[in-house]
Amino acid sequence: MTDTVTLYRPTGPQELALVAASGFKRWPPRLPDQPIFYPVTNEQYAVEIARDWNVPASGQGFVTRFEVRRTFMDRYSVQQVGAARHTEWWIPAQELDALNDSIVGLIEVIREFGKDDAPSAAVERDASLGGGHGDAKESGIADENGSSDIRPR
Repeated sequence: MTDTVTLYRPTGPQELALVAASGFKRWPPRLPDQPIFYPVTNEQYAVEIARDWNVPASGQGFVTRFEVRRTFMDRYSVQQVGAARHTEWWIPAQELDALNDSIVGLIEVIREFGKDDAPSAAVERDASLGGGHGDAKESGIADENGSSDIRPR
């Protein structure tokens, strides 16, 4: 039995379509302005990105889960980029093919979010309570692959 690590990837509809075209076996190549592929370590963080960033940028957000051989993932350290749960791996774009070759099984879609799930929808529903939500985040226009790498760094 192969020893694996579970990775999560929040994504938008365009990138997911490219994953689907691969038979849910590979992530598409990064664009020139995307030098890093950012899978995350936990579902909660992936949900936050898919719901709070991908939905406003592209109308939908998805959380995927996939297994990668531990021997490959041991090359990379986990990076904390915010709260304790905001942890991810930074895989250089030129190593994405090697990551894809190390995926065991299929890339699964485990969560889906639409406009009604986005933070702005919740704010609109709760507006009568006097709550406000200033959108200080970048609007994050998704790239042509619908990449989830739209959050500020």
